[in-house]
Amino acid sequence: MNFFETIQEEFIATGIILLSILAIRFVTHFTITKVARKNGINEARIGLVRRYVTVALFLITVLIEAFIFGAKLEDLAVIFSSIFAILGIALFAIWSILSNITSGIIMFFNFPYKVGDKIEIHDKDFPIKAIIEDIRAFQLHLRLDNGDLVTYPNNLMLQKAVTLVEKDAIDEGIDAI
Repeated sequence: MNFFETIQEEFIATGIILLSILAIRFVTHFTITKVARKNGINEARIGLVRRYVTVALFLITVLIEAFIFGAKLEDLAVIFSSIFAILGIALFAIWSILSNITSGIIMFFNFPYKVGDKIEIHDKDFPIKAIIEDIRAFQLHLRLDNGDLVTYPNNLMLQKAVTLVEKDAIDEGIDAI
């Protein structure tokens, strides 16, 4: 018996899974883009969230494919627990980066301020009144009134009180610099 004949059913199931995942990826990317453009989110942030979705779908596909080709739940549990233990130890030192990425994703879907808005961050140690120049995966780029560029971590943006001073103030802010 030929090798391809013995795993023909697995190949068919793989084809169906890949087509399904590609369809899900297309629908989610379309939805993310539609929601983001409706809310005035810039293209760089749209691409970032789409990349996160693609990676998540890839990991789900690898897990499903492992089951299709005969991996047992016990085997996968050992592999994933080992991987998560190593990742947990490795990522413990960089938890703030993960916090900023998670905050960036939250801010993508639910953030009342846009690029160009002038905001005031109510921080007792370092109060900031600035124009949002860019919103990235880890931090915001804020332009102060004196022209200085400040990078502000996404996780702090969700923890501090923020006031909208002026909507779409980027033109006035650039002229003042």
